[in-house]
Parts: sequence; C-alpha cells; structure tokens
Amino acid sequence: MRKICFITGTRAEYGLLSRLMKMVQDDASTQLQIIATNMHLSPKFGNTYQEIENDGFTIDYKVPIIDENAPDNAFTTVLSLSRALTGFAKAYEALQPDLIVILGDRYEMLAVASAALIFRIPIAHLYGGEITEGAYDDAIRHSVTKMSHLHFTSCEEYRHRVIQLGEQPDHVFNVGSIGVENIKMLPLMSKDEIEKEIGFAIDDHTILVTYHPVTLGNRTAKEDIDDFIAALDEKKNLRIIFTMPNSDTGGQAIVEAINTFVAKNPSRAKAFKSLGVLRYLSVMQQVAAVVGNSSSGLVEVPSFKIPTLNIGDRQKGRMAANSVFSCETDKQSVLKGLGIVLSEEFKQKAAAIHNPYDKEGTAQTIFNVISNYPLDNLNQKHFYDIQL
Repeated sequence: MRKICFITGTRAEYGLLSRLMKMVQDDASTQLQIIATNMHLSPKFGNTYQEIENDGFTIDYKVPIIDENAPDNAFTTVLSLSRALTGFAKAYEALQPDLIVILGDRYEMLAVASAALIFRIPIAHLYGGEITEGAYDDAIRHSVTKMSHLHFTSCEEYRHRVIQLGEQPDHVFNVGSIGVENIKMLPLMSKDEIEKEIGFAIDDHTILVTYHPVTLGNRTAKEDIDDFIAALDEKKNLRIIFTMPNSDTGGQAIVEAINTFVAKNPSRAKAFKSLGVLRYLSVMQQVAAVVGNSSSGLVEVPSFKIPTLNIGDRQKGRMAANSVFSCETDKQSVLKGLGIVLSEEFKQKAAAIHNPYDKEGTAQTIFNVISNYPLDNLNQKHFYDIQL
C-alpha cells in the first residue's frame, strides 16, 4: 500500500487539499498520512489543526515551528525554518512515507522539501511555475519545484515554465486549480445560513478582505496596512469581513491594524482568524467584491463572477482574469481601485468573464497520478534542456 503524506501549514492550503486528501483516505490502495505544522498549531492563528480533525482526518505528526512570544521579524522566521527542518526529519523518520504532497510556496515548504530531498522521498508539488514578484514566496516556489518530482500546474503557461526550469515534460501535468474545482463541488451555504453562521449581515456594499505582508516590497507592512485602513475609513458605506494574514514576516502589524479598525467599527466590520473553506467560499459567493493581496482573489474569485481589487505587488506576475483590477498600496490608489471594482460597469464586466484556472477533473487527475505513478526512478532527476 502506497503511503501518501500530505503536509499542511495554513488554513488556506488545507482548504485546497482536503478533498484530494479524502480521495486518498477512501482508496483501498493508498494510505493517507498527514503532517500539520506552522499556523495550524498556533493559538494566535486559531489552532486550525482542529478543523482538520473535525473533518474526520487523523493528524499523524505535528511539527510546531512558531514561537508565540518571539518578535515579528526576519530572524524569527529563519529560526522557524530551523525548527521546521529538525521537526520534519523526525516526522519522516517516524512515518516513512512513499510520497509527499505539498502545495504552494510558503517558507515552511522550503524546509519540507529540503528534508525530503535528503531522505530521498519523492515530492508531488502543486502549483509550481507561477510568478509572485512581490514576495520571497516566488523564489521558494521555484526552489521547491527543483526539489520535486511530480508537478501539477494550474494552467498551461505555468506548465511550460516548470519545464523551462528543467523538469521532464512527462512529469508535469496541467490540471487547473483545485480551489476552482472546490467551488463547483462543495454545497455552499445560502446567504441566510452564512450570515447566521458568522453573525454578520452581508449587503450590496460588503467586501471580503485578506491582506498579507509583502515580503519583498519597498514599504513596510505597517505602511501598507495603515494606508489601506485609512482608505476603508473614508468609505463609510462599506461593510468589511476580514480574514487574518498568514505568518509571514510583518503579519503582526496587519493583525493589530485590523483589530483596531474592527474595534472602532463594530457595526460594519468583523475579523476572523479562520473561516474554514466552506464558510470562506460561502462568504465569497455573497459579497460585492474581494479586496487585498491574496492569491484567492486571482484564482478562485473570478469563478463567482465578482470583482477583485488586487493591491500592491504581492501577486505581481500571476495570470489574472479581466475581473481583477490591480492598484498600488497608497491610500489614494486604494480609494480609486475601490471605486472602480464597485462600479456597476466593472461588476458587469466581471459577470461575463471566464476563469483561466478552471479545468475539468482537477482532483481526480492529481489522484490518479499520485496513486499510480511509478516512484522507483524519480529521485535521480535528469535536467530537461529546451532546444533553442
């Protein structure tokens, strides 16, 4: 029986992977293993490992890497990486997985892949080949690609980019976005149900906001979030549902600014450490627009036929539908962007687009590969040279 180990460190990543994990769990020829790490194990970020367990999964190993009392800076992040390397070495020694499945580009995944490389455990990686120039995630994603063996991209352009990095074409599969497929597969909550669930009324002026640190930007996270909050202060008619940022360097300044804004505006704003995938997508289905700098604004939101205001450089370089409007991080640019995406003209434009990340059979295609692809000769990779 093939032991397939999923490693997850954030609520968003788990939400994308959970249906694929269920397929592995239910198949008689595969054994599901789960390692939870980083934000899942942190009270500050909502102890979201409990969401995994509440969904009927067993977490086989926990790798805590966050020091709750440490300052929010680069030194602390690097120490977390160090703890992660040690923790994953112990986890691999204990679990002996045949294949590791990871998604994305976060810093803990660099430790996941580095340890797996030394342990000679093949890696299946979702979603390489993408570009996000505003964050060090960009370099991490490409590094993880070079340490991985089976690659699943969200569109053909990204598949070509992974091959350009020297990966064998028959190891690279364009499968579309599993998050977009989740939207079509999950029975989402009605407006009344989600309003009751989150204790917040959603009207035609409600936006969903996720704002992460821009780790390679020229401004600090505090400067960015202060300008953004100042713009929201001027838009008195807006109702705002915040989901908190991830654990990247600078995130605490964003958390503090959001909490202060919500405390001053309790009638029109509410913040959540984690909504979970069902509530998050159910909220997304009802709001007027999604605002911030999360990848979900570019990947999943267009499937709901609503606008996205993408702020700053965090997602710079990522493919986007015409329902996405991008702006700078200063207050006036944000105000202008909000005016554009909330206009009737732009809403009509968003309602007519096709999501470029939409592809049939995403999870099933990934499952077919990770459950059946021969693993014996994957570790010794051969660089694929593109003929010029």
